[in-house]
Amino acid sequence: MMKEKKIYILLTDTGTLFTRLIKIFTKKPYNHASISFDAELSEVYSFGRKKVNNPFDGGLVKENVEEGLFKNANCIIYSLSVTDEQLKKMKAYVTKMDKQKEDFRYNFIGLFGFIINKPIKRKKAFFCSQFVASVLKNSNVVDFRKPISLIAPNDLQVINGLEQVYEGQLHDYINKDERNIRSYPISLIPVFCNRKVQRNAIKNAEVCHPFNSFSTMRGTVYSSRHEKR
Repeated sequence: MMKEKKIYILLTDTGTLFTRLIKIFTKKPYNHASISFDAELSEVYSFGRKKVNNPFDGGLVKENVEEGLFKNANCIIYSLSVTDEQLKKMKAYVTKMDKQKEDFRYNFIGLFGFIINKPIKRKKAFFCSQFVASVLKNSNVVDFRKPISLIAPNDLQVINGLEQVYEGQLHDYINKDERNIRSYPISLIPVFCNRKVQRNAIKNAEVCHPFNSFSTMRGTVYSSRHEKR
């Protein structure tokens, strides 16, 4: 039996003028799509702005969902089970594009075709949901019934097997482990979170407990981590 993995589809509403204009045509709350290979959203890819202040300079981007336009974004997150082989194909597909990312452009013309429901094919050009659809299609995960140049973010929401993981403020999802961990003893932090969250939790705990030194707490954390092993 083939082992299953999970990938994640992230739909967001960043509130920019561009997304508000798209929303006029889609009449849907989320109008930017991204794909992630982990639940923590540390590896998120899409087609969007290369620079926050320039909506017209777009292409393939690895998105930092903790900064820029995502700071106050609303979102909905879905998980989708895939096979090991499909996951490898997806990562290889994105990696190959990433190595040639200077050759890729945001598909503004194709986006216009999407708005008037006329597929416009352009070489090495995608808009966000078209890109996500291409990753899924080229990895034999989803066989879309219409051209991927007409796939809107909301079309991704009806993929068979999709499971909703979260809906709300993206910031709250990213920081949920940090909020939850504050109530645990320092020695238990490694059990529940990764190293990045460990460091942030230790800093938060130092503020709450000024008599604890960072070095003492760090020693407690990592010694407990090794003991657990």
